[in-house]
Amino acid sequence: MRRPAPTRVTFESGGVRLAADAHGAPGAPPVILLHGGGQTRHAWGGTAAALAAAGWYAIALDLRGHGDSEWAPDGDYRLETYAADLRAVAGTLPRKPAVVGASLGGLAAIIADGEGTEPIASAVVLVDIAPRTQEKGVSRIITFMTSNPDGFASLEEAAEAVAAYQPQRPRPKDLNGLKKNLRHGPDGRYRWHWDPRMISGDRRINGTRDPERLERAARNLRVPALLVRGRMSDVVSEADARAFLAAVPGARYVDVSGAGHMVAGDQNDPFTTAVVDFLAAVRG
Repeated sequence: MRRPAPTRVTFESGGVRLAADAHGAPGAPPVILLHGGGQTRHAWGGTAAALAAAGWYAIALDLRGHGDSEWAPDGDYRLETYAADLRAVAGTLPRKPAVVGASLGGLAAIIADGEGTEPIASAVVLVDIAPRTQEKGVSRIITFMTSNPDGFASLEEAAEAVAAYQPQRPRPKDLNGLKKNLRHGPDGRYRWHWDPRMISGDRRINGTRDPERLERAARNLRVPALLVRGRMSDVVSEADARAFLAAVPGARYVDVSGAGHMVAGDQNDPFTTAVVDFLAAVRG
């Protein structure tokens, strides 16, 4: 059965327009999906559709500086600014949303909910991210994101770079999905669909290297929480996951076999099942 097409919606935070795809009925309980750094809202296509089919209003958001959302005119990509964007989007909804955040999106969720005066979410799902992470895995991500600053001559060249970065994932035969993560410039070259200042500017992402701050925020989470880790992840180790569970009593944990850091892309079906089942259990 063909999935219903999502509805394009927009939000605003700090003068920056944020683009999103909304799946499902607007009157259903909302869930906001936040992708990782360097990705776009399209990372959530299958999961967002499954959530809509399960009775949720799933909003897959392009983070500032990514996809079809605007680039910050002042280059502000600090972690607390991403958290402020989440608070702004959540504040427009008629009830508190569940939040599913991968990597950067998960860090924004921890800060937005854990450093606020009251919860902004009804539940939080962290996808292969925790307050404590592995330096080697984080560095590998940054190396990939900063490689090829001049872009790619073709989609095939970009696909080769992705295949080298994610050797455990079969290379897709159809490159249309990859095309959604790239901009085709007037010079004919393809570049990633995000603002380079996000990782190189004066107000670039910070906080990811501050585990104490993130752990304090995590300890202050007052809503049901789930950590979904990719068993092959080089970013979140089993020890990192256990440290999170110790900091957040009552949090649940799912370890997805055959998945690395990009859990939803590596093993979408078991990942989506874990998220849908968890949110169904805590929705009440």
